[in-house]
Amino acid sequence: MSRVDHRAKQHPKPYALQASGSGGSSAEETVGEAPSAANDILRRLPEQFDLVEVQKRYPTMYEESMNTVLIQELTRFNGLTTVIAATLKDIQKAIQGLLLMSPDLEQVFLSIFNGKTPAMWLANSYPSLKPLGGYTNDLIERLRFFQAWIDNGIPVTFWLSGIYFTQAFTTGAAQNFARRYTIPIDTLVFDYEMPQDQHPVAKPDNGVFCYGLFLEGCKWDWSEWQLAESDLKVLYVPVPLLWILPCKKAELRTFPWYDCPLYKVSTRKGVLSTTGHSTNFVEG
Repeated sequence: MSRVDHRAKQHPKPYALQASGSGGSSAEETVGEAPSAANDILRRLPEQFDLVEVQKRYPTMYEESMNTVLIQELTRFNGLTTVIAATLKDIQKAIQGLLLMSPDLEQVFLSIFNGKTPAMWLANSYPSLKPLGGYTNDLIERLRFFQAWIDNGIPVTFWLSGIYFTQAFTTGAAQNFARRYTIPIDTLVFDYEMPQDQHPVAKPDNGVFCYGLFLEGCKWDWSEWQLAESDLKVLYVPVPLLWILPCKKAELRTFPWYDCPLYKVSTRKGVLSTTGHSTNFVEG
């Protein structure tokens, strides 16, 4: 008996569950054997970002903090995709009997089998409440956004909800303004506008254009260009393109406004991270 066969005999396939609605396929076939959920996710995951090459194209610059934001974001996403790819490959090995199924790996296996996003992934991830399929699609779209940033230069509009660490991004926008006008950053606040031109072709002189936010409990009246009561049975609506504009506290405009909290996920709760920021609430 070969070494591989001997190990397979020591560590037999860990499950013989039947997947409901999958034509009698076992859990191993559903999760780890081709075609399977693990293979599908691995196939869709792009190669890791080459940080060395990206840093050559987008070096650390005093006058452009977004280069630093880009590298930080790519580093975080590389860490996340490393965890995802490693666990999926280990699951495939464990199903083949080439690797012992640890308790942590077992939880990942069961989560994938049940269509849930594994807790091990979420521990290394941006906040998300999406099930496995939605989470995977969302992750792929985020990776594509940053690949487009690498390929085409700093975007005209930023997918705010697709950014891993939102606070670093807003800080970068404030730093650019502070350094351009030689103003202490701690004297700045953010002003906000919804520009009439919702499809700009050039970056603003100051601040950043952002999209990807949603309103809960109200709507945007496109004819009156202001907040309004929600339509019947419509809970969430997209926010128009948002212009986040740093300014001096003394120069903050005054007009009728609503101080709306911004959360990354709808649970409206989070924990204080080591950076001193909430994992869910976005400070503005």
